[in-house]
Amino acid sequence: MQTEQLLPFVIEQLEDIKARDIVTLDVRGKASFTDYMVICSGNSSRHVKSIAEHVGLEVKKKDINILGIEGTDVGEWALLDLSDVVVHVMTDDIRDLYQLEKLWAGE
Repeated sequence: MQTEQLLPFVIEQLEDIKARDIVTLDVRGKASFTDYMVICSGNSSRHVKSIAEHVGLEVKKKDINILGIEGTDVGEWALLDLSDVVVHVMTDDIRDLYQLEKLWAGE
């Protein structure tokens, strides 16, 4: 699946499981490890885990290679590395603390 198809597919999966405040950052030219970052919030650590697991399962069903999944044990911040798209799922507290949108948007 090409990046142009993967990105909307990932966002659709996040919306399906009720991830909140979904933000897509185009980091081409800023990062060498990915083209896009998708950042979203879950209502609780359990919801963060569920979101990450759901996206991982749906991506696998499409035979998309997952380079790594981290953080599903604790559930405050889960990361799915899909190569061209990296997905960050966080609780509100963690998202407020690290402010990835500001970091990568260069604000």
